[in-house]
Amino acid sequence: MATPVKVYGPTLSTAVSRVLACLLEKDVPFQLQPVNMAKGEHKKPDYLKIQPFGQVPAFQDEAITLFESRSINRYICDKYGSQGNKGLYGTNPLAKASIDQWIEAEGQSFNPPSSILVFQLAFAPRMKLKQDENLIRQNEEKLKKVLDVYEKRLGENQYLAGDEFTLADLSHLPNIQYLVNGTDRAELFTSRKNVERWWGEISGRESWKKVVEMQTSPPPS
Repeated sequence: MATPVKVYGPTLSTAVSRVLACLLEKDVPFQLQPVNMAKGEHKKPDYLKIQPFGQVPAFQDEAITLFESRSINRYICDKYGSQGNKGLYGTNPLAKASIDQWIEAEGQSFNPPSSILVFQLAFAPRMKLKQDENLIRQNEEKLKKVLDVYEKRLGENQYLAGDEFTLADLSHLPNIQYLVNGTDRAELFTSRKNVERWWGEISGRESWKKVVEMQTSPPPS
């Protein structure tokens, strides 16, 4: 039996949950190594040997240690191409190019405003930090423009990169999960017919349901 890969970080981290969703889609055995960031465990020497920047996630298998969630997911799909969801990262160069294009859109256009909103609206209240209303307003407007592009795209295709669920869709799951279910801004997504349909489909996948279950019942640290 293959040695499980290791994923370091808290399940509530959007980057960690992105990697976990990919591993579950690909049926790759893994061990989750919790890192309590509130206690500063990500800054301790033992963890810095694995992730020298003190961030999460960190991913390890017998061949490599990786740090960035989207790169980790591409690696997982390439290494374990013959198992699980075989089309998650495409099965030919054309499909991969389309997927990469929308992963880039997620990383460059969707993630910056949505991550700020997730922190300001979902995490700041938990951490008893004051919310920056101007920052919220600015990034809400930025996100609306991105979602307008998505609305058009998803009126032409079932998913972002075509008619199959891929890494391009999976990459969006963590931030949307927080914004739809953990803030009062769900209408950003539900007010757009095609985006709402898409969110319902991607969030209903068994892999993501398992990630959400892990977040609500995290292992003891």
